[in-house]
Amino acid sequence: MAFLNLQRISCCIPILLFSLLATTPSTVVYANTSTATSLPSVESFFEYPAMSSVALSPNGRNVAMLVADKEGKLRLGVMDVVERKPKVLASLDDADVSQFHWVNNDRLVFSAGDHTIGQGNQQGGPGLYAIDLDGKNFRQLVDRSASMLTGRNSNVQGILPFNTIFYTTDAKKDSDDIYVLQLGTRNNLVNDSHRQPANLLRLNTRTGHATIIDRPGFTTGWIMDQQGEPRVATTEDGDIASVFYKDTSDEKWRKLASFNILSNGFIPEFIGPDGVLYVRSHNGGDKESLYRYDLSKNAIDPTPVVSLKGYDYAGSVVYNDKKFLGVHYETDADDTLWFDKDMQTMQQQVNALLPGTVNRINVARRSETPYVLVTSFSDVLPSTFFLYDSAAQKLILLGRTMPHIDPQQMATKDMVHYKARDGLDIPAYLTLPNVAKGKDKKNLPLVVLVHGGPWVRGGDWRWSREVQFLASRGYAVLEPEYRGSMGFGWKHFHAGWKQWGLAMQDDVADGTKWAIAQGIADPKRICIAGASYGGYATLMGLINDPKLYKCGFEWVGVTDINLMYNVTWSDASDESKKYGTPVLVGDQVKDAAQLKATSPLENAARITQPLLMAYGGSDVRVPQIHGSKFYDAVKANNPNVEWITYPEEGHGWRLMKNNVDFWTRVEKFLDKNIGAQ
Repeated sequence: MAFLNLQRISCCIPILLFSLLATTPSTVVYANTSTATSLPSVESFFEYPAMSSVALSPNGRNVAMLVADKEGKLRLGVMDVVERKPKVLASLDDADVSQFHWVNNDRLVFSAGDHTIGQGNQQGGPGLYAIDLDGKNFRQLVDRSASMLTGRNSNVQGILPFNTIFYTTDAKKDSDDIYVLQLGTRNNLVNDSHRQPANLLRLNTRTGHATIIDRPGFTTGWIMDQQGEPRVATTEDGDIASVFYKDTSDEKWRKLASFNILSNGFIPEFIGPDGVLYVRSHNGGDKESLYRYDLSKNAIDPTPVVSLKGYDYAGSVVYNDKKFLGVHYETDADDTLWFDKDMQTMQQQVNALLPGTVNRINVARRSETPYVLVTSFSDVLPSTFFLYDSAAQKLILLGRTMPHIDPQQMATKDMVHYKARDGLDIPAYLTLPNVAKGKDKKNLPLVVLVHGGPWVRGGDWRWSREVQFLASRGYAVLEPEYRGSMGFGWKHFHAGWKQWGLAMQDDVADGTKWAIAQGIADPKRICIAGASYGGYATLMGLINDPKLYKCGFEWVGVTDINLMYNVTWSDASDESKKYGTPVLVGDQVKDAAQLKATSPLENAARITQPLLMAYGGSDVRVPQIHGSKFYDAVKANNPNVEWITYPEEGHGWRLMKNNVDFWTRVEKFLDKNIGAQ
């Protein structure tokens, strides 16, 4: 049983990690902590964040954050924004504080986790605890042990079962309530191939009393209005998604729309302070935008609120209790669109103090102070947190996520575009390493890093551990947003359907050839790499284009599409196998010949290039059998295959020691095969 540590002594927070250095209205300069000739260590890229999850209280008078102690354990720290005397509010004896949220001005909730334990060794859920700002009235709300599960009752009293997670706070002022979700067990520790709905409960953080909210069907998501009431619910029934709205007049759910889960429907985004529902939709066009939804007409307004040229809208809204202030969004890099003139002015002031970085401003819901939060980052700088005093126009440095990273040693990243062989425009991020003075960034060794998913946007302009590590060792890195990637319009996404190993693979090869034609890449020193789907693309790249890639390294990669259907202990639901995978990847019966032709496992004998493979022994997304079966097949004809397993890891490396081990192996592998020098 974990016990709460109520230390509240300011000296207990490492001063370098909880810096409170007021800056005058001038540029903030980051110190160069490394020598000009030394390479940053592998550990510096993959260490755990020193500070994260910074948030203002609803009244803006206090700021809370997660801060690591000397042993790296995360604790919940709080600080009055005026007095600026930090204190540790809570820590757990046997775990990190992994997440927190303000319930109201005087109370917070937090959950547990342990970044030193791999997925396979996790023995319970995150739990949930509540505590007052002064350290009093502590209460455990959710059990961390899997031993207690309860049925669905209308009212629940006492500690809730482990499969209960925080969802959102009650927006009403001074409310002690929050909302939590009770998920199906397959979303937690017990593997069950049948999806279960997300039950929503209103939970009082002082009494522990919980009430289940009536849901309109098989719920997959909820949205609250500004009075803290559940107002929108999304459901799924087979391959049909529906959106329901609860009218304030009769408090009954009514259906707004239904559509196929893979069609151009709409996604509810949030309900503004004025009661307007905002949704994301293509609305008949190629790019997704942010729209108002007219509840009286059951229709999307024809004119978008936010539309981005060349990109789908993706971002987060910024608002207080009075108005919708603006949106943080992403195109080739991150930016903010403000609808409020005062916020526009404040953004200009902050940008003048912090030039060369993206500076995201977030506000308190009902601020009683001139303070806002600023998160500053770039391609060479991991996130740094500030308070900004808008009255004095002064920044107060709170801390950095990665204090051992020297921006001057990092490499710049830019978005580029190239044409695929069928003419489709392919965006990609290109990171070029720092080179010796007097040398051009030409004819470089190149790592083509293929993102996983694949139905996600893979890269962004922010600092990346893996990319910057490779660049620090002298490698250019190309990250293609091949067809099927999301964020670049419906046409780009739809063009990737059933194109695993085919046109999706050609897009990656065409990007590699573009880098050669531009003089960036040395055609004799190119390696392909990636994880998950990126691992699949790595293997298919070595098979389809043996003259293009001299080597490949992949981790947790899919090695056979049929295994995605046949392995019963994966986390793929029956619904995804029935409605998603046959449409997006291929049908086992109708597309049997294609799935065989595009299976790395079936074509393993064709890979003769050096290959590095790594898998997690506790991976339920791509179970280890993908790797072991392929390794057994490929090693018969290829003596240059290195095989690694991390028994306690899941779908990717959680533990720092394993990240350091893996990327140290990658460094040696690349140096041997396409050497940066």
